[in-house]
Amino acid sequence: MRDMTTVLGTTAVAATVTTGLVAGLLVVFAHAVMPGLGTLGDRAYLTAFQRIDAAIGNPWMMLAFLGSPVLVVAALAVDLGGDRVASPWLVAALVLIVVTIAITVVVHLPINALAQEAAPAFADASDLRARFETRWVPWNTVRAVTSTASLTALCGALLAIGRAAG
Repeated sequence: MRDMTTVLGTTAVAATVTTGLVAGLLVVFAHAVMPGLGTLGDRAYLTAFQRIDAAIGNPWMMLAFLGSPVLVVAALAVDLGGDRVASPWLVAALVLIVVTIAITVVVHLPINALAQEAAPAFADASDLRARFETRWVPWNTVRAVTSTASLTALCGALLAIGRAAG
């Protein structure tokens, strides 16, 4: 049983680290990146966002972003096969990180694509920025909250695992 606790703990730590990276990224966007970009003129705002968007889709970011739910599922599977000491926390973490990813897929990726397509001409940079910013920023705040809540649930899971390992 000690081996299962070690596997569960290790998997939960890896899930916590990747989820922490996702939450940190989204919180930084909510509290620093987007407010900083918000001080720019319309064309500069859109150009800067395009460059950030192009840079962020890299393998390291994708490893954390997609690794998070995979590792949470792995930890949950190990826990369900054992004493189920952390299952409620892991289920909560999974639901919250899946919501985070769903918001990204449904809201952010389409509007990022809109900004990429329309930007070369910037025919009406003011209108494009308004359509982009008024949707992207509030939903990113929601992602920051859901991913941070997922991270918090994973911390609860780690505490439960630690107590059970005694």
